[in-house]
Amino acid sequence: MRARGLSRRTVLQGLGATVALPLLDVMPAFATGRAGAPAATGVNRLAYLYFPNGIPRGIWYPEETGPAGQLLRLNEWMSPLEPYKDNLLIPSNIWTPEGNGHVNGPPTWLTGHSYNSRGVNAGGVSADQLAAAHVREDTLLPSLELSVQGEGYFSNSLPRNAISWSAPDRPMTREIEPRAIFDRMFRPPSGGATNRSVMDAVLADATALAGYVSAADRSRLDEYFESIRALERRIEFAESRSTEMRDDGALTDTLTTPTPGIPADHDSYMRLMMDLMVAAFQSDATRVCTFMLDHGQSNRYFNFIPDVTGTWHALSHYKNASGKTEDDDGVTSWESVEQKRAMYAEVIRWHHGQVAYLLDRMRSVVEPNGGTLLDNSMIVYGASLGDGNEHDAQHLPTLIAGGGAGTIKTGRFLEHAEPTDLSAVHLGLLQRMGLPIDAFGTADGPLPGLAG
Repeated sequence: MRARGLSRRTVLQGLGATVALPLLDVMPAFATGRAGAPAATGVNRLAYLYFPNGIPRGIWYPEETGPAGQLLRLNEWMSPLEPYKDNLLIPSNIWTPEGNGHVNGPPTWLTGHSYNSRGVNAGGVSADQLAAAHVREDTLLPSLELSVQGEGYFSNSLPRNAISWSAPDRPMTREIEPRAIFDRMFRPPSGGATNRSVMDAVLADATALAGYVSAADRSRLDEYFESIRALERRIEFAESRSTEMRDDGALTDTLTTPTPGIPADHDSYMRLMMDLMVAAFQSDATRVCTFMLDHGQSNRYFNFIPDVTGTWHALSHYKNASGKTEDDDGVTSWESVEQKRAMYAEVIRWHHGQVAYLLDRMRSVVEPNGGTLLDNSMIVYGASLGDGNEHDAQHLPTLIAGGGAGTIKTGRFLEHAEPTDLSAVHLGLLQRMGLPIDAFGTADGPLPGLAG
């Protein structure tokens, strides 16, 4: 017997709106595309992944492309993303007309305006928050603002830690603890799951769906619940392990004192946060997310990467290498520009590996419309600095992953002869989220070529 259609709101109201559920066959999803834009074939999501300190010039653009811009081979530094090149769109010559840098870059990366440090004003509402306001009635949470815990001298600097702004003078609070993010999505607001697994409470409520869902939906729910159970177990382990290490006086792999609740292994921390993003999108807890892979002037150590020494920010100034102490820590030194640049590039490559993990997870989730979670998402991964040593606003490292629910043609390199406004990227994606707008920030038109 075919399951009869129920709106998502009806299902959630029936469960007391206490649990985030994946999209099911029983919950038909409809396109909400802007008139004149390609029509979506399902629910679309939008995510922004920000990394600081720029890149060494020359490690972003593909090594080989086809006659129509097809991505045939990425370069060696982008190699972790090679298996996903058909899911990528890499635009060249992206810049920000209103400025960038460690301080001005993060707060304006998503607003398209300049930053007034005296007034703590980012000039406008960020792209993610415009999208969140547009779809907020459809999900449990309007948006999620994620970040790893910052390290280094500037870890408490407001502008360096804010890419999401709900008003020109109102930065959104970032979530850095996996438990807090998990609880926002899955713990009942009554607190009734305090002394038992969150999933025990979720399953008790979800049995109310048994009479409605199809066999395919039941299978989808089983897989979903098991993934959430696994997330909960990993969070519990991270909490226990970081507390034990702190009590023992041990250091994390980034040479800091462990923080209870924060995984002590940076790779595990990053991937746990990305799995929470996947869970948020898969469950339709939210359709909008930002994730700062570090604050805008990160001094994190990456000595856990083979043959890398020193802090991220110091490595980004790779032309300062004379054999003397030149790191922000006053200890580390490098013998040559070539050595330091190679270490800097390895830090960027390591982050590409984390993004590849996210894309792999999203590509493994099949949704009711037959597409994957990655097909039904738009992910911008990039920085507000071009070359880290030069602090320039030219050729900003930027890529778009995901098919935008059928509205973006990926697997291509979009080459631009002239500097192209990053705000045009934001505008094109906002239109695909259904916003009826024709301008954003300093752009009066969307990035051309998104649909092919």
